[in-house]
Amino acid sequence: MSVLAARRRTLPGFGLTMGLTLSWLSIIILIPLAGLFLKSFELSPEQFWNILSSRRTLNALRVSFGLAFAAACVNLVMGSIIVWALVRYRFPGRRIFDAIVDVPFALPTAVAGVALTALFAEKGWLGAPLAALGIKVAFTPVGIFVAMIFIGIPFVVRTVQPVLQDLDPELEEAAGSLGASRWQTIIRVILPSLGPALLTGLALAFARAVGEYGSVIFIAGNLPNVSEIAPLLIVIRLSEFRYADATAIAVVMLVVSFVIIFAVNRLQRWAQSRIPAR
Repeated sequence: MSVLAARRRTLPGFGLTMGLTLSWLSIIILIPLAGLFLKSFELSPEQFWNILSSRRTLNALRVSFGLAFAAACVNLVMGSIIVWALVRYRFPGRRIFDAIVDVPFALPTAVAGVALTALFAEKGWLGAPLAALGIKVAFTPVGIFVAMIFIGIPFVVRTVQPVLQDLDPELEEAAGSLGASRWQTIIRVILPSLGPALLTGLALAFARAVGEYGSVIFIAGNLPNVSEIAPLLIVIRLSEFRYADATAIAVVMLVVSFVIIFAVNRLQRWAQSRIPAR
C-alpha cells in the first residue's frame, strides 16, 4: 500500500499527461515549424542553394551567428562576475542591482534599440568619447554586438544565480584551508559545479541574440554585406513577396541554431555527469 502511495503523481495518468504535452507542443511549436519547412519545398534544390550561397545571404548569416556567439561569450564572463557579486557579497542597493538585471526582459526591444542608438551615436553620451578615440559603434557591426550583449545578459545571470546560491561557501573555505590557491578553488571546486548552468546560460543567450530583431535594426545601420542581420534580410524578402526565399533563410537559421543548442545541451549533460555526488 505504501509503495502504491509512493507512486502516486500530482497529475493523473501518464497517457493523459503525455497526450496533452504532445498536443500542445504540436500546436505551438511543431506545426508552425513544419509549415516553414513545407514552404521552402516550393524551391528546387538548385534554387535553394543559389539563395543560400548568395553573397548577401552568407554575409547576413555570418553577422548574425558570429556576433551572437561573441556576445554570448562576453555575457558568459561578465554575467558570471555579476552573479558572484550579487550572491557572495552584501552591499547597499544590492536588491536594486538585482532587479536591474531583468530590465532587458521587460523592456520592448524597439525601445532598447532606440536607447542604445542614442547612447552610442557619435554625439551620444558614450558614442562621443568613443568617436574621439576613433571607435564608431552606432551603425556598424559593433553596434549589433552591443545590442546582443544587452538583450542576452539576463539569461546568463538568471540561469547561474540559483546554482551559485545553492553552492555552499564552506566548500571554498575548505579548499582554501587544505592549501588550494584561489585559481585552484575556482577551477576545481566552483567551475565544475557551475559548469552545466554556465553552458545553459551560454546557449540561451546565444539563441536569444541570433533571433534578435527589434533592438538591433536601429543601431546596426543595416548595410547589405556589412551590418545586415539575417532576420532583417528575411523581413526584406517578405516585403518583396519572395516568401520562398525568406523561408529558405529561415530554415537554415533554424537548423543551425538547433544543432548548436543540441550540442551545447549534450555538453551540459556531460559536464553534469562529472559533478561528484555530495
